[in-house]
Amino acid sequence: MSVTVKPLLAAVIAAAAMTAGSAPAQGWPAKPIRFVVNFAAGGGTDIVARIIAPELSKRLGQQVVIDNRPGAGTMIGIEVAAKSPPDGYTLLMGLSTLAINSALYKKVPYDPQRDFAPITQAVSSASIIVVHPSVPVHSVKALIAFARARQGQLNYASAGTGTYPHMTMELFLSMAKLKMVHIPYKGTGPAMIDMVAGQVATMAATILTGMPQIRAGRLRPLGITSAARSPIVRDIPTVAEAGLPGFESVQWYGVLAPARTPKDIITRLHDEVTRVLQQPEIKERLAGDGVDLVGSTPEEFTRYIQSELTKWAKVARDAGIQPE
Repeated sequence: MSVTVKPLLAAVIAAAAMTAGSAPAQGWPAKPIRFVVNFAAGGGTDIVARIIAPELSKRLGQQVVIDNRPGAGTMIGIEVAAKSPPDGYTLLMGLSTLAINSALYKKVPYDPQRDFAPITQAVSSASIIVVHPSVPVHSVKALIAFARARQGQLNYASAGTGTYPHMTMELFLSMAKLKMVHIPYKGTGPAMIDMVAGQVATMAATILTGMPQIRAGRLRPLGITSAARSPIVRDIPTVAEAGLPGFESVQWYGVLAPARTPKDIITRLHDEVTRVLQQPEIKERLAGDGVDLVGSTPEEFTRYIQSELTKWAKVARDAGIQPE
């Protein structure tokens, strides 16, 4: 009797375990999903999230609500997402600072590898080194010469300490052997307002937020930060070809969930987000803003985050930035 009962009992337990493991996704989503954005409204991260959210809501049958949590070099929003229940009802619109912060701070309130389940690297985007029209330079070489003659006098804006725009400018200053005063803001939107007003001289502006101001003549572009020119702004040279050989810095945006979110929910989210990105109108809108679609798998995104941790740690060391 015991010989037959044990296999039967084991089979029942295994079936129950399989049912329990898949249960979270069977009724999911049953309520709105929070999409944490670690910047103020109006910046590149917020724009990408707000492009994805409405279409994702349609596909999931539940509202995807943007929750802007700016501050502390994006760590406030990242920590909120990291410490949320792993039930599929909190997502993070992550970006390069997820990896950058580890190179800048001794104590980071999250572990970029342990605390998140990567879903997909959605898009990537280069930035443009821009100056206010009042700054009398029209090229990267001219900006380097102008700043070198005024070491420590010019200022530059960023979306916050440790953000991608900040680190891009630090990489630029390090390679050009320049000193400028860093003016951090709580997001790209507020930084752009003061940039257009002439309160700051220069910044690395994302294509998403920079191009409207460039087209309106409110900012002057000097060089794009990618390795190759952008198809939508071919007349803007790369920083590398315009005066700083070897320079390259690209921002990425990706969707993540808290670690231990059920795998079937991660798979569903990956499938739905990548389908959203492949919709013709979404592709056209993002391409028009100079954003490159990626749509990687969770495994590919995990490996990419690991490579970013290594890259930005080196940039911080080379720039002489000591973790705070």
